[in-house]
Amino acid sequence: MADRPNILVVGSINMDLAVRSRVMPEPGETVIGEGFTMSPGGKGANQAVGVARLGGACRMIGRVGDDPFGRTMLENLRSEGVVCDYVETTEGVASGIAMIIVDANGENSIVVAGGANRRVTPDDLFGRTDAFEASDVVLLQLELPLPTVRAAIGLARKHGCKVILDPAPAPNPMPEDLCEVDIFSPNVGEAEIITGTKAVEEKVDKNVAADLVTRGADAAVLKLGHRGSLVVTADGHFYTVKPYKVDVMDTTAAGDAFTAALAVGVGRGDNLHDSAKFANAAGALACTGFGAQTAMPTEQEVLLLMEDQPK
Repeated sequence: MADRPNILVVGSINMDLAVRSRVMPEPGETVIGEGFTMSPGGKGANQAVGVARLGGACRMIGRVGDDPFGRTMLENLRSEGVVCDYVETTEGVASGIAMIIVDANGENSIVVAGGANRRVTPDDLFGRTDAFEASDVVLLQLELPLPTVRAAIGLARKHGCKVILDPAPAPNPMPEDLCEVDIFSPNVGEAEIITGTKAVEEKVDKNVAADLVTRGADAAVLKLGHRGSLVVTADGHFYTVKPYKVDVMDTTAAGDAFTAALAVGVGRGDNLHDSAKFANAAGALACTGFGAQTAMPTEQEVLLLMEDQPK
């Protein structure tokens, strides 16, 4: 492990089409929104940008369409320092998009159309084993086909990489083999879908996270939003990590910033508690900006918040 860890993101690349609204529309209701923005997103690409801004050396495997969105997203990733040699342009297929509504409290609802992301196959990975060989951590989400995620987990194990899975969007039921990773890191809503138990307070949170560990993960890091995070390990340790207080503008990027920071911390060789503290601060700072990749904080910004609000 090094101060600048090598992290491979195998994940989605989307264009985010976002609008602010005072309230979320009910079924059949039309509401007046404002502040439309179009910006590069996708959980994989968001986390890749987060890793790069937080000091990691980041490579990405994924696909975009042969359209203006795809070209724009690739240019943006490269401008952020993400190595995109293994991001393919898929002819005749649209790039992935995400439709996002952000309400007055900064909460969001998202609908994703996968597009080219659905064309990322295990063969895309088997021809790129050098990317796994060079990596300390492989960072995964579930916006790609599940067989591709399984292949990534297998290649990461083969090449001695730590594997962090952000199970979003959470399938129901959750395939047990996808839980067999080093760190399983859902948010509260995803954990509730996977376990069938509502996370509402510390004792229940612990049981929810422990359930995830019994499914095969070496550790579960549960993202609790404004309540911070909870770490549970397979050897029986558990502890909460307190949140950092910020003025919330938009929570869209919070989970991806958290997961990116967690990967950087683990890749540097930090213990899980320190990695979760770093991740809490990154996730909090991402809430102070609007959008996804545009809101990702830098390493210096995260360290300054941690110094200002020590936990």
